[in-house]
Amino acid sequence: QVQLVESGGGSVQAGGSLRLSCAASGYIYRGYSNYCMGWFRQAPGKEREGVAVIGRAGDTEYADSVKGRFTISRDNAKNSLYLQMSSLKPEDTAMYYCAAKAGWVGDCRPSANRYTYWGQGTQVTVSS
Repeated sequence: QVQLVESGGGSVQAGGSLRLSCAASGYIYRGYSNYCMGWFRQAPGKEREGVAVIGRAGDTEYADSVKGRFTISRDNAKNSLYLQMSSLKPEDTAMYYCAAKAGWVGDCRPSANRYTYWGQGTQVTVSS
């Protein structure tokens, strides 16, 4: 069972930056490097949306709303996932979740219903 714990959220002003981290632990079948990892977010009253995902080969995909501002990365040696967020906007305010899915099953796309393991989330609040 993969356990995910996010950190790094907080409150910033528009234009600011934050770096989110996600640490994976527990029994990680076939090893962390074989998992698709993603960041998702959910604002009050809205559906959970994919922000960015990274595959086993380091291939990435971003939501249009964050392209050029957010960067997803992973450190397989540390079983960790990161999201560097810059030029933050008030509309980026949401609970941010780290998620994992088996990379050897299907593709690695930012669709929340494809992900098996989820963290508890970390809140990001951007004020104008």
